[in-house]
Amino acid sequence: MLKTEVFEQLKKAMKEKDVLAKGVLTLVKSALDLTEKEKGEPLTHDEEIAIINREVKQTNQALEGAQNAGRADLIEKEEAKLVLLKSFLPKQLTEEEIAEKLTAAGVISGMNMGEAMKIAKPLLTGQAEGAVISKVVKSLI
Repeated sequence: MLKTEVFEQLKKAMKEKDVLAKGVLTLVKSALDLTEKEKGEPLTHDEEIAIINREVKQTNQALEGAQNAGRADLIEKEEAKLVLLKSFLPKQLTEEEIAEKLTAAGVISGMNMGEAMKIAKPLLTGQAEGAVISKVVKSLI
């Protein structure tokens, strides 16, 4: 389970006094615990991946803000957070691999965006970011 892996890395970060990793892992563990408590039962692997993806998206937004402000110190910090968060995600697919999977699943030219995304989202959960999936779907339809 991903939650166990996060907890193990958190303990390691605490022992090594890695402040950045400790902070990121504490946030991830809290998000996983809270969601599990709200649900009332253990999370599935896909639900855990969705939480990690949400954290990655928020970190990307923070990174964009830091880049727009020209804050080199924050850029470095956010990039380090991204590396750590992405280490919990499965290997991300390339655009070509995404296109192959979507074509095989029946996403064809002439389809509307909503229908295509209903096929794409569950098929590619955790394997690619939503923006990349959307871009590939648009190119296919």
